[in-house]
Amino acid sequence: MRDKVFESLKVGNLSIKNRIAMSPMVTNYCGEDGELTDRYIEYIRERARGGPGLIILEAAYVHPTGKGFRNELGIHKDELISDLKKLTEIVHEEGSKIGIQLYHGGRQTSSDVTGQQVVAPSPIPCPVKQEKPKELTKKEIDEIIDAFAKAAERAKKAGFDLVEIHGAHGYLLNQFLSPYSNKRNDEYGGSFKNRKKFPLEVVKNIRKKVGDNYTVTYRLTSEEFVEGGLTINETKNYAQDLVNEGIDLIHVSGGVYETSHKIIQPFFESEGLYVDNALEIKEAINGEIPVMVVGRLKNPEKLENTIAKGIDMVAVGRGFLADPYFPKKMEEGREEDIRKCIGCNQGCIDRLFAGDSITCLGNPLCGQEYKYNTNKTTTPREVMVIGGGPAGMEAARTAAERGHKVKLYEKENKLGGKFSSVIVPPYKDEFDDLNQYLKKQLEKVGVDIKLGTEVDKDLIENNNVDEIIMATGSTPIKPELPGADRKNVVFAEDVLTGRAEVEGNILVVGAGLVGCETAEYLAEKGFDVQVIEALDQIGADVGSIKPLLLANLNKLNVDISKNTSLKEIKENKVIIEKKGKEQIIEDISTVVLAVGYSENKELLEQLKETNINVQLAGDSVYPRKIIDAIHEGFRAAYNIE
Repeated sequence: MRDKVFESLKVGNLSIKNRIAMSPMVTNYCGEDGELTDRYIEYIRERARGGPGLIILEAAYVHPTGKGFRNELGIHKDELISDLKKLTEIVHEEGSKIGIQLYHGGRQTSSDVTGQQVVAPSPIPCPVKQEKPKELTKKEIDEIIDAFAKAAERAKKAGFDLVEIHGAHGYLLNQFLSPYSNKRNDEYGGSFKNRKKFPLEVVKNIRKKVGDNYTVTYRLTSEEFVEGGLTINETKNYAQDLVNEGIDLIHVSGGVYETSHKIIQPFFESEGLYVDNALEIKEAINGEIPVMVVGRLKNPEKLENTIAKGIDMVAVGRGFLADPYFPKKMEEGREEDIRKCIGCNQGCIDRLFAGDSITCLGNPLCGQEYKYNTNKTTTPREVMVIGGGPAGMEAARTAAERGHKVKLYEKENKLGGKFSSVIVPPYKDEFDDLNQYLKKQLEKVGVDIKLGTEVDKDLIENNNVDEIIMATGSTPIKPELPGADRKNVVFAEDVLTGRAEVEGNILVVGAGLVGCETAEYLAEKGFDVQVIEALDQIGADVGSIKPLLLANLNKLNVDISKNTSLKEIKENKVIIEKKGKEQIIEDISTVVLAVGYSENKELLEQLKETNINVQLAGDSVYPRKIIDAIHEGFRAAYNIE
């Protein structure tokens, strides 16, 4: 089956060397007017080297009103052609084909980004962006149709092998097609025939502009997952219209901003969730053109099975952020060397929708390729890494990969650190993929691992050490309040790792990520769980998975109270303060503390006495998330000269 993934595929008149495409993903790496940057070019170059058959560049706005992100790629003016041509030449030199996705954000953007009023089929705000758009006039519709066609012409001039029309994810073309967002009463609204008029006119005009021999594909939301939205039955019919208008491949996806977890699926969603929809669409069009599917495709076996079922091509997005070389590694049978996407969305989507540029939790080089020389050092050093958690493992791996001689010391009898608790809550087992990857790579790059060994000044002085990276992590905080030392008071981390047992009804103190996930874990085991949070916000540090996590807690009947602080812990009850009034919660057998962490720096003073250069990484700097730990471990290793 693996050979099938690496067979060539004909799409229109274009021959693609294998069945793996890099899916378009907005990066925020470009200039404010959509121009390319060195950062973006090197990011794409690295992924072209990884062996995909096709790279489709991120959604490129065709008209100023359609720009969705501040530093998004543009193709709205002729001045961008020359730099885009340089990029297509780079990708071709690396052996891949390259396309660009043409899009208009419609109501799923903001005037802060576009600099003008948001536009849409109807003056109905996007529930997420919440900005009332201007209803497009017929003249303005024609202007946008022309903008799509001219953008396609620019793409052809720039050397792109294909253009993909973005008709998915609740953007403008999708907005016209869907009764959820299109409430017009003219020729562009009402019936399905009228609603599909605008997107099909875009397709027709692009085809006229680029000619019959140029490859044009279409990204389609197969379902919107909102009340009154598009379903697979309508989109199957629409797919046949796309075939009739000369589309060469249909790229099947799903979701709109209101159901964004269906667009960029976190670990809560199943892998390959749109494969069945894609098969239905292929059957509906009688296999007349190839069908490609996207959506949580990360494991080689899943890619193989998807192609074996009859899907023509698989699109992988975040998998290329985590490991640009995964197609080559897959083809060579080196699955254990693939750093897989874990569906956390912390480095990519959480950052993107906060207005930042994307990265990857597990791959600190993502988007930083232009900054770092990955050649081996010419001045190898003796490096001691203290701590075998995420920061320490990444620091040791990177330092050894660069050519340094590395010893990694961990006081426990196993590596992993915070991974040991992070992988336990429901749906979080994929974090162990990264944990196991790091462990395996430490072996492969020759790191000398010393388990069950606590470092002190004497140990350092008895070894040849040039550089030290301290990644000693953090310890859970125990608040100073009456009863905190009782036997029925335990830390969330100890519950998750099995070091502490719970019984009876449970109160979790703290509704951040750790507290919420511990409550979820215990509730799924059948415990009656309540959560209190002193702040006025639940899940302040959770990120884009927050709605899904809170929905799951609600299903599990976990009661969460904000603006509520713990005052005292008694035998079988606790005293809390809520809105300035003390209350008693009876029948509480176990209190689980999830109120934060404090950094472990006890060793630092001893290290300073050695006069050896010391760098701190991860929670030993101050407690944060695994993404911070891994990225700091990487940078610390690169700082060694």
